[in-house]
Amino acid sequence: MGVLDISVLGALGLSLRVAGLATLISCVAAMFMAWLLARKKSPLPTFLDAACTLPLVLPPTVLGYYLILLVGRRGLIGKWLNDVGITLIFSWQGAVIAATIVVFPLLYKSVRAALEQVNPHLENAARTLGASEWRVFVSISLPLAWKGIFAGLILAFARGMGEFGATLMIAGNIPGKTQTLALAIYDAFQAGNDLLAAQLVTLTSCVCVFLLMAAEAFTTQKGRNS
Repeated sequence: MGVLDISVLGALGLSLRVAGLATLISCVAAMFMAWLLARKKSPLPTFLDAACTLPLVLPPTVLGYYLILLVGRRGLIGKWLNDVGITLIFSWQGAVIAATIVVFPLLYKSVRAALEQVNPHLENAARTLGASEWRVFVSISLPLAWKGIFAGLILAFARGMGEFGATLMIAGNIPGKTQTLALAIYDAFQAGNDLLAAQLVTLTSCVCVFLLMAAEAFTTQKGRNS
């Protein structure tokens, strides 16, 4: 079996889809939370910051367990989802949810750090000219922080490509349905197929290295042009 077999291509395609959607969803949530909490110092923002960062330090299996309690068939909202015909357990959509939770802290930290480096005097100047908070964010903060945000997006996407523990618990490991590259590597290793495992590891590594190199080249080129 080689890296170009249809099962391998299917795992690669699913990994790209899951990582892409997870990064997109996380980006929206991370941008909002980072904008909300940047430069704010009080107990509530500190608690919210800790909550946003928590998935970064919790074991993936713990995250998977929490997700089962939340969206499982008997979970807090899982019962309601089942009633309306939505099942996230053992589905690729469940894999997206798992990856989103895992990559969110990476994006949140990157976006918040980038926003906090923006000169507040520039933002205040725009406010004194009558700009709304949304206008200040879009026209001042975001353009000045884009490099850090873009770096966070790439890191989040690469991390989403390699997500394993939480995905295994909530989406399972069903070939052709929920099996991502990380799960395919696990399967090949468990089956004693060292050649396939090595091929999958090489494929995954090459994709991630390509993404990081492309991001570096893009950022460098934009920096020279700006």
